[in-house]
Amino acid sequence: MTGKPKQEVTRRRVFYIPGYDPIHPRRYRELYRKEGAAQGAISGYNLDLIGRQGAETYGWLVNSTQDGAEVEAEFDVLVWSDIVRDSMELSIPATYLMMVRTAWTYIGSGALRRLMQLRKGPVIAALYPVGMLILQLVLAVLIGAVLAGLARWGAGMLHPLAGMVAWGAVFLTVLAALLKWFRKTDNRLYVYYLMHDYSYSAATRGANPPELEARMGEFADRIARALTTDVDEVLVVGHSSGAHLGVSILADLIRDGRLPAKGPKLGFLTLGQVVPMVSFLPEARRLRRDLHDLSQAAAITWVDVTAPGDGCTFALCDPVLVSGVAPETGKRWPLVLSAAFTQTLSPERWAELRWRFFRLHFQYLCAFDRPGDYDYFRITAGPLSLATRFDGRPPSKSRIDRPMSKYTDMAP
Repeated sequence: MTGKPKQEVTRRRVFYIPGYDPIHPRRYRELYRKEGAAQGAISGYNLDLIGRQGAETYGWLVNSTQDGAEVEAEFDVLVWSDIVRDSMELSIPATYLMMVRTAWTYIGSGALRRLMQLRKGPVIAALYPVGMLILQLVLAVLIGAVLAGLARWGAGMLHPLAGMVAWGAVFLTVLAALLKWFRKTDNRLYVYYLMHDYSYSAATRGANPPELEARMGEFADRIARALTTDVDEVLVVGHSSGAHLGVSILADLIRDGRLPAKGPKLGFLTLGQVVPMVSFLPEARRLRRDLHDLSQAAAITWVDVTAPGDGCTFALCDPVLVSGVAPETGKRWPLVLSAAFTQTLSPERWAELRWRFFRLHFQYLCAFDRPGDYDYFRITAGPLSLATRFDGRPPSKSRIDRPMSKYTDMAP
C-alpha cells in the first residue's frame, strides 16, 4: 500500500449479482453482517450494517471505519432469484429428461472434454447431479422391484392376474414415493439444485433466455443511474454465475456510451466465476463478444478472484483467454488473482471447511482468519477504489491462459 492514498473513496455504491440461487436476497445481507463483523474483529476495523427501508430494490447500508477513514457504502442485490425459482419448477420426469438433454449438450458439442482439460473440479461438480440422479433412479427401481416381487408372490397365491396387478401397483407406488423422497431431501444433497443450475444455460446452448435478457437490461439501467450520482466509486460484484451476467451488463453499458465522462470510478469484481461453463457452448456468441469487448475497456477495472481450493470454480482461468476471444492487441482485463484459501485460512479453519464444497464456493464473501491481499470487506467498504487497491499488482503466477474453447465466434 506504500505510495497509495489513505482515502480515495468516501461514498461507494455496490451492486451484487448473485449466482443461480433461488433463496431470498436477505441471506446476502445477513452473511455480510456476520462475516463483516468477524473480519473487522480480525483485521482491526469497524463495520456497521443498517437495513435500508422504502427502496424499490433490496439492499442495505454500511458505515465503516478503516485505517482511520470513514466510508459509506450502499448495497443493492440485483435479484433474479424469481427467474431461478421458475426454472426449477419441473416435475421429476421432466428433470430426468432435462438431465439427458444437458448431458448431450455438453458431450455432443465437445464442451465437456475441453472443460475437463481446463479444470476437473467444476466439471466433476457438474457431473455430480447426473450421477446422483441416475443412482437415485437405480435404487428406486431396485427397491421397488424387490417389494413388488414380494407383493406379486403374495397376491399370486390367490390368482395369477392378481399377482401381476399387485406387482405393477407396488412397483410404481414405491418408485414414485422414493423419487419424491429423494427430491424432498435435496436441501442436503443439492442434486436437483445443481442439475437445474447447469441445465439453465445448456437449455439454450449458451444463449441468454429472453426473461434473463430483460432482467439484465433492468440491472444495466440501475447501474447507469448510479453512475450519475455523487459517489466516488460504483462497484459491481458478480459471484459464480453472476460473473458472466456482469460481463454482459457492463459490456452493454460501455458499448452504448452510458458511462459519464466525469462520473465515479467503475470497478468490476468477479468471484468464483464459472464463465467457461457458458462461454464454451455453441450459442454463447453474445457472452464471447462481451468478454472480448470488456477485456479492452479503459473505463473499468476488472479483477477476477478465484481459489484452487474451491472445486466449483474455474480457478485462476482467465475467462477471456481460455474462451479464445482475447483481442490481438490491447487486452487489459481481467486481473486474475488467487484468494489462496490454504494460505489465507488457518490450518484449523481450512481443515474445517475443506470438504464443505458449497460453503467454500461462498468463502469469497466471508471472513479470512489470515487475510492477504483479498479482503471482501475492505474492497466493498474501504477507503480505496478497486483500481487503486490492485494498481500494479501482477496476475497470479498460476494463471491459466491457454485458449481451450472449440467455439470462438462472436455476436456482431
